[in-house]
Amino acid sequence: MAIANARAEQELRELADTQAALRRLAMLVARGAPPEAVFAAATREALRHSGGVIARMIRYEPDGTATLVAREGTTYPDERVGGPFEGYPPTGLTATVLRTGQAARVDDYREVPGGERFPREGLRSAVGTPIHVDGRLWGMIAVGSRQGTLPPETEQRMTQFTDLVATAVANAQNRGALEASRDELTRLLAEQAALRRVATLVAHGIDPVEIFSAVAGEFGRLLDGDNAGISRFDPDGSSVVIVGSVGEDAATVPIGTRVEIPDYFAPAMVWRTGHSAQINEDVWDTLPGPAADRLRKLGIRSMVASPIIVESRVWGVITVSSRRGPFPADAADRLADFTELLATAIGNAESRGELAASRARVVAAADQARRRIERDLHDGTQQRLVSLGLQLRLVQGMVPAELRELETEIVQVADELGGVVDDLREIARGIHPAILSEGGLGPALRTLARRAAVAVELEVAGITRLPEPVEVAAYYVVSEALTNATKHAHASVVRVAVEERADGLHLSVRDDGAGGADPARGSGLIGLRDRAEALGGSLEVSSSPGQGTLLRVQLPLRLH
Repeated sequence: MAIANARAEQELRELADTQAALRRLAMLVARGAPPEAVFAAATREALRHSGGVIARMIRYEPDGTATLVAREGTTYPDERVGGPFEGYPPTGLTATVLRTGQAARVDDYREVPGGERFPREGLRSAVGTPIHVDGRLWGMIAVGSRQGTLPPETEQRMTQFTDLVATAVANAQNRGALEASRDELTRLLAEQAALRRVATLVAHGIDPVEIFSAVAGEFGRLLDGDNAGISRFDPDGSSVVIVGSVGEDAATVPIGTRVEIPDYFAPAMVWRTGHSAQINEDVWDTLPGPAADRLRKLGIRSMVASPIIVESRVWGVITVSSRRGPFPADAADRLADFTELLATAIGNAESRGELAASRARVVAAADQARRRIERDLHDGTQQRLVSLGLQLRLVQGMVPAELRELETEIVQVADELGGVVDDLREIARGIHPAILSEGGLGPALRTLARRAAVAVELEVAGITRLPEPVEVAAYYVVSEALTNATKHAHASVVRVAVEERADGLHLSVRDDGAGGADPARGSGLIGLRDRAEALGGSLEVSSSPGQGTLLRVQLPLRLH
């Protein structure tokens, strides 16, 4: 009876010790301890509660090899935690557990072919228990004994520890997956924010040069590159023109620089294939030539490039380079969304350029037609009417005294003809004032102010001769404004200021009339705005009711 009680007490103590060990191990797992710490603790506790002298934890690799991840006790001298676990027999524990996925034991290594190393370690028997993670065999814990066969319950005891190890591994993998997911989400959010910023620039019709630099900057940051640039291919693809760049070396290759591209450059590969390309330093490391020398001197180790496709043709390329090593494998693919936005911006700019050029041609053609009509009226119809008037005056002097009634009628016809000539002269002046072509904008505006039906305060000092389309546009802005101020606004005074600046001709016309002018209602202001914008300029109208009307016009001095 006493022996039975002693045995029960011993079993209770062993159970309590095992539970305490499991609690310690569970606390490590619950606290998210690093897997290496859990592996070492589990191996140590398994050895302590198995009655063995050596314990190892093995991780099975995808290629069928094994790695030693933890050990306790005296082991083979050449073993290293983190290194391969080699030299195990094909019928030993490591191979058997890998093959079956179940617990296995060896009662006497002397009877196991190829197992000679283990008796040299002093081992006679061993038990191995598999570690399953998410239904997959991950590894095993093995304990060895010098005293003969390990107890039958060893596998069961070991299973309690391997279950906790499996939980720790699964938690670590989940944490890793979560961190990777968070990193990916952060990257995607950063890319989407960058895309939104670029898309906003494109939607607002910002100058493509600004968009190029903005995109280069955004992608340089996203890829953590040292330099980023956008280039336009020459027609034969042998060289590119830099249209946007950022980074440490951007100042050495300013915008507008034409650069020849060797065949081994990523942009050259983009030109040949129409697809993204990535190359690393081993490509140019031993090549001769100034381009390769420059890359080596700058310490560039990797370069990624993606094509900019505009209307089914390779228009250009965006390139990012790094001194820190190869870019991620998906770097080129990540450029694609940005190059699509660039293509949209370029397409929009080309369409706007073509539209502006078309409008400019229409305006120029209309002005040429007006000049031709004015010239025809002045040199043709007006001169003929003046000649007829002179002939009538001659006929008047030849009428006999007794035909006074005829003389009176001739005088009336001559006077009416003179009036027609004056009206025709005004019509010709409205079509295209000759003084504008002869004397320029300043004299033409002074003449316009003198003839206006409203008081005009004019400031035009220092105005030189300007391109004819600019002078014509400015003249008609003032002419239309004076007409509106007189007929519609009932203004008492109009102030006109014209200033020639470095960035263009600035013109303002302000009246003190009724205000309320709205170009959208179909006034002549629409035509004036179209004329200004056709030249690359702008026209703004401020006209609150009762506050008068202000026109602000800016016209370029250099026309393309």
